Amino acid sequence: MYLLIVALPLISALTSGLFGRFLGSKGAGFISVCCLIATSFLSFIAFYEVALNGSPCYIKLATWVDSEMLHADWGFVFDSLTVIMLVVVTFVSALVHLYSTGYMEGDPHVPRFMSYLSLFTFFMVMLVTADNFIQMFLGWEGVGLCSYLLITFWFTRVQANKAALKAFIVNRVGDFGLSLGVFAIFYLFSSLDFSTVFALAPYMVGSQLIFCGFEVDSLTLICILLFVGAVGKSAQLGLHTWLPDAMEGPTPVSALIHAATMVTAGVFMIARCSPLFEFAPTALFVVAIVGAMTAFFAATTGMLQNDLKKVIAYSTCSQLGYMVFVCGLSNYSVGVFHLANHAFFKALLFLSAGSVIHAMSDEQDMRRMGGLAQIIPFTYVMMVIGSLSLMGFPFLTGFYSKDVILEIAYAKYSFAGTFSHWLGCISAFFTAFYSFRLLYLTFIQNTNAYKRVIEHAHESSFVMLLPLILLSFGSIFVGYLTKDMIIGLGTSFWGNSIFTLPTNITMVDAEFLPYYIKLIPVILSLSGAVISLLVYHFMSQILFNVQTSFIGRHLYIFFNKKWFFDKIYNYFFVQHVLRFGYSITFKSLDKGLIEFLGPYGIANVVSRVSSLTSALHTGYIYHYAFVMFVGVVFILRIIF
Repeated sequence: MYLLIVALPLISALTSGLFGRFLGSKGAGFISVCCLIATSFLSFIAFYEVALNGSPCYIKLATWVDSEMLHADWGFVFDSLTVIMLVVVTFVSALVHLYSTGYMEGDPHVPRFMSYLSLFTFFMVMLVTADNFIQMFLGWEGVGLCSYLLITFWFTRVQANKAALKAFIVNRVGDFGLSLGVFAIFYLFSSLDFSTVFALAPYMVGSQLIFCGFEVDSLTLICILLFVGAVGKSAQLGLHTWLPDAMEGPTPVSALIHAATMVTAGVFMIARCSPLFEFAPTALFVVAIVGAMTAFFAATTGMLQNDLKKVIAYSTCSQLGYMVFVCGLSNYSVGVFHLANHAFFKALLFLSAGSVIHAMSDEQDMRRMGGLAQIIPFTYVMMVIGSLSLMGFPFLTGFYSKDVILEIAYAKYSFAGTFSHWLGCISAFFTAFYSFRLLYLTFIQNTNAYKRVIEHAHESSFVMLLPLILLSFGSIFVGYLTKDMIIGLGTSFWGNSIFTLPTNITMVDAEFLPYYIKLIPVILSLSGAVISLLVYHFMSQILFNVQTSFIGRHLYIFFNKKWFFDKIYNYFFVQHVLRFGYSITFKSLDKGLIEFLGPYGIANVVSRVSSLTSALHTGYIYHYAFVMFVGVVFILRIIF
């Protein structure tokens, strides 16, 4: 059963990819959906056996690498952390596959799309079930490859190709840090097996490594290098620029990559490596600060975006900041709990956005929408549920994890905790603001759409609406039903899958905070929602005057242009790299030295020698007789 969870997505990918021409769009869609539903069903069974009954499963399938001290198996570990990730990944992926059969209807390349989706799911399952760093790295790189293939699925669009390249290159920066971390782990521990490395971690406290000529604490170095990988994959501040641009792919891709799977790989990796991070307090401090700044940055940027999918993408970036900073405060279980909750309402938001775009003839600019609540009321209700859960409205799924994160940050009583708490609370205000701004501009205000678009606007098919119904139930009830089991005081849910030092446990302090501290995030969220509706409904003229004023215009440009991160990177890095690539490596090396010494140089030399030699063939007998005479004389001179 456990191996089927890994194998079924791969079977689906190979079947759709190799035999899609014979199966057709409907055949490939049917097989993919059936395989993923079966995988999801098996994941729920695994969750029952492993997490609820406390019987983790470890499988050593075969030897993969066996070279001197380096030994790595095809091994799978199914513990509480793995199975909760499997439930999230396979359930959302199955719904996205089902949704895609309706959304991509009419596209001539549906089998290829289904193959990419299933392959993505396979690599994500490989990542979360791995029992060593090499196998985890295989899944890590695999999801990066599939994200490139999916973002550039419509490869005739220039913007899709540019976005896919950007995602691929930015992730390479993070993956370079992760690979250095894996090398350092092998150098220090002489093993890449999770159980071996984590068991030896306490004995390496205080050990030193030489890195770039400096002597540094080995565990701190390893954890920061691993975190660099998480920064790239989970779109934290600095390497976040690929995430909003990745919206160029089809909407089901956005739901799969940015809701439950790829972007959460970094958070999962930090939780998996908790036995290393717990003994590296400096690394934990860095993780907490970067996560808090990401939450704040993304929330302020999302507030003034106009593309429907980019607003939701920045909300993903912001929520990932919450997950990362609570992991930096040593509460990995709460981070994973928020990850699982977030998957439901974020997938709901993305798929609902897809339904809106489908109804509006592929229009994504919210300024060209409006009045859709009457035309597509079901999608409107789904979007409201997702937005309320995202902003942490009381007693919806997002509320149960988001508020606990902020309470834990306050109860840490450290600089990192206080910094994270207040940035997180401010981010909660902005999150509610842009969530209701999205709802108002898309569904409530008087329409700004073209007449022909509104005339043809319609509710999506049942195949597209069924996943929304299932995700809406998750967005309402999952947090309430699972909170005590996953993060309740004294719960045995996690077993040995997550390690926290006794001195870092702050859940008890968070439980007994003053009541007004616990109410701060709720009050800020509700006020953000109310202010957003009031401003856009009653104060549109005032808003216009503020935006067109000198300070207002510059502020609007600053946030709308994403804090100018792209411009800074282009000015300081990209331009210089491109100039170096053209002037030095292309003109001087490729077109110059390599071609001179390589194929063109050799060809020119042979051609020149041939032309000189051919000049000797004049056709006159006395010329040939003279050459023969000179040759005979030369030979006689050598002999005698």
